[in-house]
Amino acid sequence: MRLLPWTNDFGGPCWLSTANPDSRISRMADELEAAMIASAEEVLSEARELLAESAVGEQELRFAGTRLAESLRDTLRIAASRGGRLESEG
Repeated sequence: MRLLPWTNDFGGPCWLSTANPDSRISRMADELEAAMIASAEEVLSEARELLAESAVGEQELRFAGTRLAESLRDTLRIAASRGGRLESEG
């Protein structure tokens, strides 16, 4: 079973029951994971720039913190999914 990088309508996990890494859904999940990681890298870069400024407003910090939390959530989900696949391969 593969944990997918998206959730269902209730915020719960979505699982894929196929061992075929070339299935359409597997490829779509791989592409979304890559996009999520790229987005997290961009958010991190922007947040670092913002934090390097001497005068930053509360709204900017809250926005950056929210985006960082979202990115961390997404990357942890990807790590859990990939870790689960490694365990099933071993």
